[in-house]
Amino acid sequence: MAALPASAEAPRPVPPPPAAGDEPDQLEGKSEDRSSGSSNAESLDRLLPPVGAGRSPRKRTTSQCKSEPPLLRTSKRTIYTAGRPPWYNEHGTQSKEAFAIGLGGGSASGKTTVARMIIEALDVPWVVLLSMDSFYKVLTRQQQEQAAHNNFNFDHPDAFDFDLIISTLKKLKQGKSVKVPIYDFTTHSRKKDWKTLYGANVIIFEGIMAFADKTLLELLDMKIFVDTDSDIRLVRRLRRDISERGRDIEGVIKQYNKFVKPAFDQYIQPTMRVADIVVPRGSGNTVAIDLIVQHVHSQLEERELSVRAALASAHQCHPLPRTLSVLKSTPQVRGMHTIIRDRETSRDEFIFYSKRLMRLLIEHALSFLPFQDCVVQTPQGQDYSGKCYAGKQITGVSILRAGETMEPALRAVCKDVRIGTILIQTNQLTGEPELHYLRLPKDISDDHVILMDCTVSTGAAAMMAVRVLLDHDVPEDKIFLLSLLMAEMGVHSVAYAFPRVRIITTAVDKRVNDLFRIIPGIGNFGDRYFGTDAVPDGSDEEEGGSAG
Repeated sequence: MAALPASAEAPRPVPPPPAAGDEPDQLEGKSEDRSSGSSNAESLDRLLPPVGAGRSPRKRTTSQCKSEPPLLRTSKRTIYTAGRPPWYNEHGTQSKEAFAIGLGGGSASGKTTVARMIIEALDVPWVVLLSMDSFYKVLTRQQQEQAAHNNFNFDHPDAFDFDLIISTLKKLKQGKSVKVPIYDFTTHSRKKDWKTLYGANVIIFEGIMAFADKTLLELLDMKIFVDTDSDIRLVRRLRRDISERGRDIEGVIKQYNKFVKPAFDQYIQPTMRVADIVVPRGSGNTVAIDLIVQHVHSQLEERELSVRAALASAHQCHPLPRTLSVLKSTPQVRGMHTIIRDRETSRDEFIFYSKRLMRLLIEHALSFLPFQDCVVQTPQGQDYSGKCYAGKQITGVSILRAGETMEPALRAVCKDVRIGTILIQTNQLTGEPELHYLRLPKDISDDHVILMDCTVSTGAAAMMAVRVLLDHDVPEDKIFLLSLLMAEMGVHSVAYAFPRVRIITTAVDKRVNDLFRIIPGIGNFGDRYFGTDAVPDGSDEEEGGSAG
């Protein structure tokens, strides 16, 4: 265990704003009458150490996911400037788990502020902040009455649902999507809606009992104890509970003396010995935070993967898989391919015949959905033995940007279909696909999912999109990958990694050149469809959209 130096003179940086897409901070309710609470809180401000200009008081937070920044916002659109690199290998499986940091310390020691400063200094996307406050157990009616009178011990290990904490952290480390409860400190209960977290390259887990469970400790790759003077912690707690939770000063002090201080002495302070690093003075110690960030960066570099290069050399001499279905090459289909492959075809004709092919492709794909026998009565009063869809619901997911051009065709044949989107871009420096953004419908795990992208060359972007769906508990055999044109390399890559995914296309070309262009190919579909300029030496895949 190492105690890092206190940097007393170092200025405190402004904490980063909440991640894009995060729900607002949960303030555990607001009292209708805050007049007395506000004056009490203001009188406490002078007792706290000075804060830098621009730093606003920390509000109570819940678990959140930094799954979309860094980004640039303009008056008309949002531009995502960094993404999540592959977290899986060419086999489609996660090779290394997310890096988990545990932050322990007493109540109001500055754990969440330190966590936010680490996130800001790391400057990497796809960081999950998991707060232990989200995992308080649901109280019985008797316990709720005790809590209302400040007679329930929220600072005891038994107050937390460690089974749920451990299962949630395990799933996040494995790259899975998780649902996290939102705890309301006003009613001392969990809210009806839970928060979804996904996409953890780094997990920061903070809480007073972060180091109190042996199984939980084994899941943490780095353990940090935030050590703050007890007087400062008391003043912070007074200000927080009065201004944010509508408590009176007598009740806060009663609870502190009866539960908080004894719990710190008995359960929290002893866990300092299991910490890898002790940070004196919490958020004021920028030297310690810089050293922590350097170590995390070195760990992330060791976890970097090169998927596209592996795909280009793997399993390319095998016969096409049985899970592949190619639309029958009728003269009509062949004629439409001739038009859209012709470099001289106008944009209007390209769009028109592409849409015709998309409609045929989706109609063909629907025949692979499960159907069951059913009997209906005709207007003549006669029974008709037919078929009906045997699933719960159909959801379409488009890989932006080209994949969204297939959405109208899907909507035209599937009534009330739900649509999700995934943005995957090619990193121009590494050549690897990166996940920048996703928005999926709720409870997608019960649906048959039609995953749409117009061209697939190496299969790198398609694999990433399939991996995202699997991380959200969509069964592999309920995923249908649709593309107007695929290269054999892409077919093999997806089928090898995910042998139960159904692959459906209108044509398969033999080769991919050194620039990952499909040969003979169709060109960059998105540029031709939307009328944008092609990236020099770019692949057929969407350099500003999907990565293949």
